[in-house]
Formats: sequence, C-alpha cells, structure tokens
Amino acid sequence: MQLESLKVFCDVVRHRSFSQAAEESGITQSAVSQIVSHLEKRMNVQLIDRSTRPLQLTPVGLAYYEGCKQLIDAYEKLEARIRNARVTITGNVTIAAIYSVGLGDMGQYVQRFQAELPKSPVHIDYVHPDRVYERVMDGTADLGLVSYPKKAAHLVSVAWRDEEMVLACSPKHYLASRQALPLRELTGLNYVHFDRGLVIRRRVDRFLREQGASVNVVAEFDSIENIKQAVSIGAGVALLPEPTIRREVKARTLAAIPLSGCSFTRPLAIIHRRGNRLSAAAKRFMDLLLEPNSSPQKNGKHRSGK
Repeated sequence: MQLESLKVFCDVVRHRSFSQAAEESGITQSAVSQIVSHLEKRMNVQLIDRSTRPLQLTPVGLAYYEGCKQLIDAYEKLEARIRNARVTITGNVTIAAIYSVGLGDMGQYVQRFQAELPKSPVHIDYVHPDRVYERVMDGTADLGLVSYPKKAAHLVSVAWRDEEMVLACSPKHYLASRQALPLRELTGLNYVHFDRGLVIRRRVDRFLREQGASVNVVAEFDSIENIKQAVSIGAGVALLPEPTIRREVKARTLAAIPLSGCSFTRPLAIIHRRGNRLSAAAKRFMDLLLEPNSSPQKNGKHRSGK
C-alpha cells in the first residue's frame, strides 16, 4: 500500500469531498474514489458514509484517519531529518469572518495555532458577508469564513461545519420553558429577523414557509449580535445558530429551544482564492479548522435558560 493513497484519503476527509481532494491531488475524482474504495475493500470496512453531504467519517473511518495522519506525519518528519533541511514556517495569517463566527470558538483555534507556530501571528477581522468575499478576492485576507457559501469561479469553498438552528427567545417569554417546539407555533408571533439582503434571511423565510409558519417581523438587523440583543429584551423571537447563543443561554439572558419535527442547519465554509497558492501558515490554519472533532464541544443539552 502506497503512502500516497493514505494522503489522498486524508485529503478526502479534510475537504469532506472527493472532487476537492482530486483537485488538490491533481488527479481525477474517479481515481480518488477508486483509491478510497480499494482501502475499504482491503480491510473489509466502510471508512466514509457517502449518503451524507458533506461526507462524514464512520467511527472506524475516524480511527483510520487518525492513524493515517500519524503515519504521514511521522514519515514527513523522517524525510525532513534525512534531508537535514528544516523549514521554519513564518508569516502572518489574515482571516475575514462573518460577525457570527464566535470569538470564543476562534480564540481556541488561534491559541492552538500559536502554540504550534509562534512566529505566525493570526489576525481575524469580523466584517459583513459581502466584505468577506471582497477581502479574499483582493488578497487582503488569506481565508474567509462564511455561511451559505456562494459559488464563484475564482473562489474555492471548503465545507467547514453545520450549525443547528434553534428558537431564541427571552427567558421571560411564555415559550422559554418548552423542551421542543413545532415551528408552526411561531405563527403570529413577533419575530426579529435578518436583513433582507442576506442569504440567511432568504433561507429562513423559505424554511418558515415550508413549515407553515407566518411570523410578524418587527425588526431586521445585519448581525446576530443585534438580533440577540433585541430578542433578550423581549422584542420578539428568532431562529439562530445554536453555537452563537451558548454564552447567553449560560448567562440566562436568552433561552434556546430545539425545533420539533423538523431540522434546520446553517452551513459554514472556508473560502480562498482559486489558483492562489496559500502560504504554509495559512494552509496550516485551514487544516486545523478542518480537523475532525476539532470544533469546540457543545455545553450539554439545550436549556431554556430558566
């Protein structure tokens, strides 16, 4: 078995996509699929669940990935020692992120990155979604973190994670004590929404229609922080990504209620310019974001805040 096959498998896992792994490896998507299938047949196991999008590892696949990473890392360190040519990774990493990518989440990633590469400072700018794309395209940001990524010829979009949407309301709201909520019960309620120009606004509106819920929009904002503030003072309720309100739920300034009978998630992605080779530091930071199980863990089950 060749080490290159293990590297291809790891690329598939990092990108959660056969096509993007093929692009990175410079081979066809069919060749990538055959390599992974050969590994599975060789061990008579399923490594990747192909029924989900983005692709997900099976439990045995996760164990295999972690082992492959150790083998590859060990081999690369061996080569470096033999060549006696250690290269120190330096250089700044600049990231443009939408407002709602949590400071707490990113802080943990930055700490881990700086511990590994202390000579590569990371700077994160939180900006409007449109500015994220502009910053990546004009080269003033190495990477962009966005939700509902747009398709663009000059950009590469790599799936990062999916965030569960929950109902956020004031702890004093009559719904705050509910363990779960059918979405149709929002009909007629005051609702604090995203601005009409945002992609997430259109996705939420479509979801509400599909679930037969007609809400009374009383305020619109372009950032989740403003929506949270309006909801906390009782202006209305809102559908928000669960990770973005964990701090407020813990502080009992907001309540988070899971949806019943339906599922709604917000996809997050990492973007960078196509054809523009990332610096070693930027590539390492992206790899860190994409490592399985590297995202901060949930703080237990949803609570009403009471």
